[in-house]
Amino acid sequence: MADSYDEECDYLFKAVLIGDSAVGKSNLLSRFAKDEFRLDSKPTIGVEFAYRNVKIGDKVIKAQIWDTASQERFRVITSSYYRGALGALLVYDITRRTTFQNVKKWMHELRGFGNLEMVIVLVGNKSDLSESRQVSEEEGKKIAEMEGLFFMETSALRNLNVEEAFLRMINKIHETTMSQKCLDVNMTESNVVGAGKEIITIDEVTATKHSNNCCYR
Repeated sequence: MADSYDEECDYLFKAVLIGDSAVGKSNLLSRFAKDEFRLDSKPTIGVEFAYRNVKIGDKVIKAQIWDTASQERFRVITSSYYRGALGALLVYDITRRTTFQNVKKWMHELRGFGNLEMVIVLVGNKSDLSESRQVSEEEGKKIAEMEGLFFMETSALRNLNVEEAFLRMINKIHETTMSQKCLDVNMTESNVVGAGKEIITIDEVTATKHSNNCCYR
């Protein structure tokens, strides 16, 4: 949210939204950060970001989510922002098959520039447009299983599973962090955005909405 930057927090972490242009990345972020949706949303130019504070036990977590432009002329800019990201939502549009076919291209980029331990959630967006569907839910599940990703279909317009997709990513970051016991000291600077903040370590994540059981890995 616009005002959440100034709120006190205990931990701060970075995640990115990636995928082809016009798949709904900006509206997913707007839903998660501000509970807003804009029908006249325009393509992202360069890189934008928003914050969302999440209360975890007695700690306040500030999630800094980066929305990256998909156009080729911005690829150099975008690649630099993978550094330090602990999680990613890889988004495609269920009504445009080409965006689904490009998932492997985005996975290659993530694995080339991102942290090897990055948590990735594959998101099939615009599930409200089922009559125009070109990619079945089963196809999404299959590629997620093949690539070792979590999977969820969402609708930014109707606010379906948006909260759950982001919080699923956060929950897995917690599991990964706890399994490592502690993060490598050398990673600290690249993962922390802003002085005086620690990398997120989550004890539990409670969604504000009831979560559907539609995640796979």
